[in-house]
Amino acid sequence: MTVAVSTGTIDFDREKLQAFLTEALGPADGPLNIQRISGGQSNPTYFVDFGAHRMVLRKKPNGPILKGAHAIEREYRVLNALKDAPAPVPATILLQEDDSIIGTPFYLMERVEGRVFSDCSLPDLSPDERHGIYLAMAEALAALHSVNPNDVGLSDYGKPSNYFERQFSRWSRQLKESPSAPIPELFQLMDWLEQNMPADDARLGIAHGDFRLGNLMFHPTEPRVVAILDWELSTLGHPLADLGFCCMTWVTAPDEYGGILGLDREALGIPSQAEFVEHYQRSLGDSSPLLPFHIAFALFRFAVIWVGIADRAAAGTAADPNASKLSPLAFAQRFAIRGLELF
Repeated sequence: MTVAVSTGTIDFDREKLQAFLTEALGPADGPLNIQRISGGQSNPTYFVDFGAHRMVLRKKPNGPILKGAHAIEREYRVLNALKDAPAPVPATILLQEDDSIIGTPFYLMERVEGRVFSDCSLPDLSPDERHGIYLAMAEALAALHSVNPNDVGLSDYGKPSNYFERQFSRWSRQLKESPSAPIPELFQLMDWLEQNMPADDARLGIAHGDFRLGNLMFHPTEPRVVAILDWELSTLGHPLADLGFCCMTWVTAPDEYGGILGLDREALGIPSQAEFVEHYQRSLGDSSPLLPFHIAFALFRFAVIWVGIADRAAAGTAADPNASKLSPLAFAQRFAIRGLELF
């Protein structure tokens, strides 16, 4: 499938952007075309065609945001650092931190052509193609985790230890500070995670933070990832955090943001979670066990993200204008329940 574009209005001044692009990239031999990419719940994203330049623009959402959230500057930095690494990423063009151009800081990257799949059942593909897509996802994650942060200038991209403790503290604090109605199951999951925190084993890599099928672009015809997208939550972290997050697909249902729980996975050709994890481990050359904690932690984190979406929708600052129609608090509750089912 192709990336969906929105027909909604552009919420910034086109003329100011055109003037900026002309100064930064030179005059264009064609008009400035902008299309909002729908589906994102965080940093608003747009296709931008400016003459021969086919680009993607990522910006912070309008309105007040939490400190440290929507850090497009960090996205730009990690993409730029990984340009020559095994992990496939779009090429960066420029970062503009001045908010006088379009109202918020933004960056531009080259537009990569390929397929993005929002439905983890991959309904338009054959069983063999589905199998290949899932194994390619495991390979892309292993390629990312094979990168030594020190080798690409990211030694200071995050703190070097106690990743799960630090992340748990961050997301728990955000949950407790949310003005939305509390979700009992989510607080119960929070308590379990705190009581079952694994000892820090000092493993460290570049953690994407939102590694899932919908944030990958695949080759137009081949089962191969050509770009890992949406790096807002990236940091230095434990590789099993990304693996656990990616494995949420197997423990959530199709109406829970596109999981595959309850589907006839074998008939579809989708590998089991065990096969997926084994392929990742073999590609990376590492056999560290994935524990129920890692998947439960991922579900907790994702649930809190949905609570944040609900908060922004209530405040009128959600990246997707239809965010409130998605019942984000209902999603948060269901992810919390799925986490509780793991133990």
